Amino acid sequence: MAMPRESSLRIIVTGLIATHRFQGGVTWDYLNVVLGLKRLGHDVYYLEDTGGWPYHLDGAIAYDPKPTVDHLAGVMAAFGLAANWAYHFPTRPQWFGLSDRKREEVVRSADMLINVSGTLERPDRYRQAKKLVYVDTDPVFTQIKAAGSDPEFRARVNAHDVHFSFGETLGEELPDTGHLWHPTRQPVVLDEWRSTAAPRNAFTTVMNWSSYDVIRYRGRTYGQKDIEFVKFLDLPQRVSPIPLELALHKAVSWPSQEADPGRCGSAPREILRERGWRIVDPIEVCADFASYRRYIQASKGEWSVAKNAYVAGRSGWFSCRSACYLAAGRPVVVQDTGFSRALPVGEGIVSFSSLEEAEAGIREVEGNYERHAKAAREIAEAYFDSGKVLARLLAIAMNLKAAPSIPLDEHGSP
Repeated sequence: MAMPRESSLRIIVTGLIATHRFQGGVTWDYLNVVLGLKRLGHDVYYLEDTGGWPYHLDGAIAYDPKPTVDHLAGVMAAFGLAANWAYHFPTRPQWFGLSDRKREEVVRSADMLINVSGTLERPDRYRQAKKLVYVDTDPVFTQIKAAGSDPEFRARVNAHDVHFSFGETLGEELPDTGHLWHPTRQPVVLDEWRSTAAPRNAFTTVMNWSSYDVIRYRGRTYGQKDIEFVKFLDLPQRVSPIPLELALHKAVSWPSQEADPGRCGSAPREILRERGWRIVDPIEVCADFASYRRYIQASKGEWSVAKNAYVAGRSGWFSCRSACYLAAGRPVVVQDTGFSRALPVGEGIVSFSSLEEAEAGIREVEGNYERHAKAAREIAEAYFDSGKVLARLLAIAMNLKAAPSIPLDEHGSP
């Protein structure tokens, strides 16, 4: 099957930029896809129709569409996409951005709709697009739910023609959903992230303590970052005086299985500070796309755990955020989810599975910083370049016989 209009496709990308307007990292999760496709010469539109109600900083539902719409319009205008977006405000159902007539024409004529993170509430409403593509950014959770624990979710996944997953090495213990999950990874528009400024002296990360409930499959529990993080509480004391900083969302309670009576009911933030972690407010330091990028570029590198489900499911997931650190020439010391089978580790990316390995990883980067910083950017160029990642995704989705070659194959191996 030849690619329609070989030089250009009309592509719709979905996301959560408006819904989560206070999280700069969320903006980049989808912006890197939209900009990457635009840089490849395609006619790209961003569409947000999640059914998720936008919110204020205090968590209250936003009934006035103006702040949410203004935020999305500003992001799109900043990157030359002022006329290429549509947003459905669900609190008082209303469309913004493209006119109804133009939006319907774009959907009707689209060669492809890429549903990133499965954000569309009703993908069946967009069946007029020639091809619906699902990009799973939350592996393990996605496969367990799609296999039958959530019939409504499975129906949404089934509505798509082609399926990709950031889980490049999904474990055999996970259920067979009946879909072919092509491995892919986070695209990064590299020239948006290059930095020549000297970093400050801190390893950082931006993280949610927990996002939603654990999920169970065959007697095993698959949970959030809080479950993994408690294994590394004493890391700052072990690497002192090297600063470890967390731009931390939602650290409200300990994991249900974590019952250390020595904590005496203290909230996670209190204990983290006592153990030497530097805690900053992400709303103050990285709430929009520009400040999020500056925060990463100003960091010496990243240290981070992954969601427990990604680790336990040996998914091979690698963070969008970590990929941006690499693109900025900032090394990452990150918990291995199985990605060491798909990405080079040891320089630029230093993986760990234990507290001792995490300590050794930070000391290794600290002691050989220039070498690791150089390797970080080189890995970004070889493995996360939006042009390479997205060209391959499009080729597979359009059933082309020869997908562009990048270091990634159907089994997630280099």
